[in-house]
Amino acid sequence: MNIKIVGALAAVALLAACSSDDKTAATTAPTGVTSGPVPGSQEDLVANVGDRVFYDLDKSALKAEGKATLDRQAAWLAKWAKNNVQVAGNCDERGTSEYNIALGNRRAKASRDYLVAKGVAASRISTISYGKDRPVALGSNEQAWAQNRNAITSVK
Repeated sequence: MNIKIVGALAAVALLAACSSDDKTAATTAPTGVTSGPVPGSQEDLVANVGDRVFYDLDKSALKAEGKATLDRQAAWLAKWAKNNVQVAGNCDERGTSEYNIALGNRRAKASRDYLVAKGVAASRISTISYGKDRPVALGSNEQAWAQNRNAITSVK
């Protein structure tokens, strides 16, 4: 008999502990909480500036849209002077691995050189080429290939 009473009391205590009071939750919520990316983070760079520059087939020359993105990146990097970045050059799936590694390297360096010309210290920017090994879009069509011909800036 005692076990049944203890069990019933334990169940009542458990239910009482699990109940919620919406008024309490509303009054204890933190104030000043903002949504969105943390300023100066990779997510901030992606959402508010843009992290990628796109290239034409077999080219490493910057286009006007790419320069505009890099201008925003340079301004962002000036604001967040503690951040270092890596620029990764990428290619579409066509061509040999060796060719695409070299082309990805030229794309990454073109983006880096532009940022340096805009006042970002070269010591804050590293480059790497992934060639065709890290596609962002799957598929063997022009739409996918265009997305994969890029240089992506990442906060390090």
